[in-house]
Amino acid sequence: MPGLDTKAILEGRRPGRHSVGLIIGIGVSVLCMLLVFGYFLLMGVLGAGAAGAFGFVISLAAAVIPVSIIIPLILLLDRLEPEPPRMLVFSFLWGAGVAVLAALILNTVGGMYYAVPTFGAGGEYFTATVIAPVVEESMKGLVLLLFLWRRRNELNSLTDGIIYAGMVAAGFAFTENVSYFLTSFFEGGFGGFAFVFVLRGLVSPLGHPIYTAMIGIGVAYVALNRGPGRWVALFFGWVAAVLLHGLWNGSTAFGFGGWAVAYFLIFLVLIGIIVIAVVDRRRVIAAIAYYLPPYTNTGLVTAQDIRMLSTMGGRKLARRWAQSTGGRGGYKAMEDYQLAATELALMHMEWDRGIARPDWQARRDSLLALMHVAREAFLGHVRQPVAPTWAGSATDSGFMRRGNFQHIIDQARAQQQQRPSGPPPQPGGSQQGW
Repeated sequence: MPGLDTKAILEGRRPGRHSVGLIIGIGVSVLCMLLVFGYFLLMGVLGAGAAGAFGFVISLAAAVIPVSIIIPLILLLDRLEPEPPRMLVFSFLWGAGVAVLAALILNTVGGMYYAVPTFGAGGEYFTATVIAPVVEESMKGLVLLLFLWRRRNELNSLTDGIIYAGMVAAGFAFTENVSYFLTSFFEGGFGGFAFVFVLRGLVSPLGHPIYTAMIGIGVAYVALNRGPGRWVALFFGWVAAVLLHGLWNGSTAFGFGGWAVAYFLIFLVLIGIIVIAVVDRRRVIAAIAYYLPPYTNTGLVTAQDIRMLSTMGGRKLARRWAQSTGGRGGYKAMEDYQLAATELALMHMEWDRGIARPDWQARRDSLLALMHVAREAFLGHVRQPVAPTWAGSATDSGFMRRGNFQHIIDQARAQQQQRPSGPPPQPGGSQQGW
């Protein structure tokens, strides 16, 4: 989009500026992940020489397979209002690096100096069912608390908490699987390796994401509500994650029956997570239908455009129309328009809940400017108006109407630089000065 930093507007930051903390966090996470992999490789080489190095390589390759299944499933929940890619990457790397390294150290220390001396032969089981769940869920949840502190406005729904938690857990499971696959290769050869791969990589790849999703729900609830009582949800989310994790690890002592019961209970939790995601999606669609109609007087949206924005199918058809009308640039423009409109509706919803960000008005005007510039990308690409697929005629959609909104763009640019902190206007009120 010419003249506007699209990515900065959608991510709610100043144009040309990037989060130093996020960059440092990614760097530290990568370093920790490499340290852990280096440790695994070293142990393999010291234990079996070239065979150990080979075992590490195939374990690393095998660990990629379940991750390639898990991440697309997580991102399926994120289609309506996608999270910033850099935050998703940081979440994954934190789980794969920082969380695993910390858990490796703390689990080892806890087992050696507490569990084994206290419980003797049962120390290993205690470590797996109590120490490991407490340590691992705490380490994974730590980055979610960091988001709550520094990126609170990215947590627009319970689903957002689930998504970030799922990415952290996917990263943790990725690195942990390398360890399990390598150990099974040494102890049982290819047969043992294949058994553990099927069990962890294909039968139960969603274990970690389901556990940590409980913390994500608690963190998102805190971000979406006011009052001291909301912090109880965070505590209960952490407790639920630890209990589910401990249930799964502890089920190994009860044979196939214990494993089946644990698997069934965790599957029920997965269904609950899906229900939350469905309810959240309907809530966002309802917000679009409720908060965007007052903006029809700007010409940026019409009733038909709002209807298009309210379904995933409608959005997909609109992007196809945009690509056929404006090429690859048109597709990107439609994508930006849809995201900006969704963010606009969510901003109004947050204002009504009393959790609006201080620069509410500046961000609103930036989103409106982005919607205008995105819409303008379609004008001039066709010799005569072509009715969008979701509208009865060309004039039924704002995408085929030319308007002069340069003052909106100029105002948005100035506000992005100044970030005024005055109180936002009432949502849905008159849009004076537009």
